[in-house]
Amino acid sequence: MKFCLNTSTLRGYKLTLREEIEIAGRAGYDAIEPWMSELEAHEEAGGTLEELATMARDRGLSVQGAIGFFEWIVDDETRRKCALEQARRDMERVARLGGALIAAPPMGATETTGLNLFRAAERYAALCEIGRECGVRPLVEVWGFSKTLSRLGEAAFVAVESGHPDACILADVYHLHKGGSPHAGLSLLNGAQLPLFHVNDYPAEPGRETIKDEQRVWPGDGVAPLAEIFSILQRIGFDGYLSLELFNPTYWQDDAYETARTGMEKLQAVAQIGR
Repeated sequence: MKFCLNTSTLRGYKLTLREEIEIAGRAGYDAIEPWMSELEAHEEAGGTLEELATMARDRGLSVQGAIGFFEWIVDDETRRKCALEQARRDMERVARLGGALIAAPPMGATETTGLNLFRAAERYAALCEIGRECGVRPLVEVWGFSKTLSRLGEAAFVAVESGHPDACILADVYHLHKGGSPHAGLSLLNGAQLPLFHVNDYPAEPGRETIKDEQRVWPGDGVAPLAEIFSILQRIGFDGYLSLELFNPTYWQDDAYETARTGMEKLQAVAQIGR
């Protein structure tokens, strides 16, 4: 399996994207997955994304994609039109950085109940069309805390019913737990349509209803059924990247490189248990 560093894992250090790329390369990752705000900050400081793409390649890293937050799924047509314009800008940035994926969570609909998933599928297809023009695939992301697309089955429905050849899904160990999705549901998917998989772990307490993002823990340090999850990924032909995504402030007390290196070692260890 291939290992990726989602830059949220180092968020507390307030590093530049250049610094994060340097650390990810030193720590032995195969790829990096930044957030759109970091790409924007780099450009605002006078840098170019093309130079960062070269820097990543020189350190043996690919840029898998980025985490975006555009309201592609909302019912409001005006907001959705603005969101698609933002999505195009974001995808163009990702492409200049050398990435080919962007997360598409249900931004703007986290408090919306009863959103029509057939309409969501149509909206996702429109997003995929923009992605095709930019050379970037948007991933329908499961957000366990959301009232829309909180479950793997809902994200799969939107991807399937979109009918788009570029449709793909972004799942996450923590979000499967938070939203109540049985991890066995992964076995019904095609691994080729999971180009990226977010990895983390969670403790036994607090429970699913009250656990928060920042309480995620290192892979292998919690109670998530990682061996079963990785075994399923192997069986369905997953050949993507395992991306470490944490927000735990207790890990930001150590040196940033040591934190990144610890995460890499934890990823490598748990990846073996599913074989």
